[in-house]
Amino acid sequence: MSRPVIGVIGNTYNVENRFSAQLVGEQNLRAIAEVTGALPLMFAGNPDITDISALLDTVDGILLTGARANVHPSHFNTEPHARHEPYDQNRDAVALPLINACVAAGIPVFGICRGFQEMNVAAGGSLHPEIRELPGRMNHRMPRLENGEIHPDMTVVFADRHDVQLIPDGVFARLLGRETIRVNSLHGQGIDELGNRIIVEGVAEDGTIEAIRFKEAEGFALGVQWHAEYDPQINPINRALFEAFGKAVRARKNGG
Repeated sequence: MSRPVIGVIGNTYNVENRFSAQLVGEQNLRAIAEVTGALPLMFAGNPDITDISALLDTVDGILLTGARANVHPSHFNTEPHARHEPYDQNRDAVALPLINACVAAGIPVFGICRGFQEMNVAAGGSLHPEIRELPGRMNHRMPRLENGEIHPDMTVVFADRHDVQLIPDGVFARLLGRETIRVNSLHGQGIDELGNRIIVEGVAEDGTIEAIRFKEAEGFALGVQWHAEYDPQINPINRALFEAFGKAVRARKNGG
């Protein structure tokens, strides 16, 4: 039996500031190959290259990854600001309609970090460009050295940093078998106003929304603000999420 295929969205990247490329972090591909058992297939986050209908005829599920670029604020009626760049409007143009297409068709979709934020925007919600600037919120950005450089030790960068309280008897709580989990944190932007088709499934200790689902989705349509792709081979929380995603993808492929 052939393996199911999971499409992984690409991000715009300029090589040497001259050559336009599409980039996907290898951890995302490994999480799919090694935990879900599916074949990862990168597709371009560019509407000039990727046709959504043709894509969904090809894949059995979609992974929306994290990314350096923020979702452009024009998608939720807010003015852009140079301080919150970079943006990736090509990815926006693919991801936002793609999410709604997946939900409508029952195609499993898993959003991580930027992908989680895209899910909220696709459902009519908004984002705040700097969660840490809101009263009472912690700094959710990745750890840096005193000189401002990103910490060189990736185990420090991706270390668990705060708790997430899951909604009792919610989808995540049932899936993970607990109501409190601990996760990494590497984001500046976060959910502000909740999309009207989104259900909150988990909240950080400072009130930041960390886990969501589409309320009318027939299939798997979950999003997490943390980087679940970093260590699902050894982290039981992230493994359970990718295993559930893989189960949903196989069921879709087999007509279940």
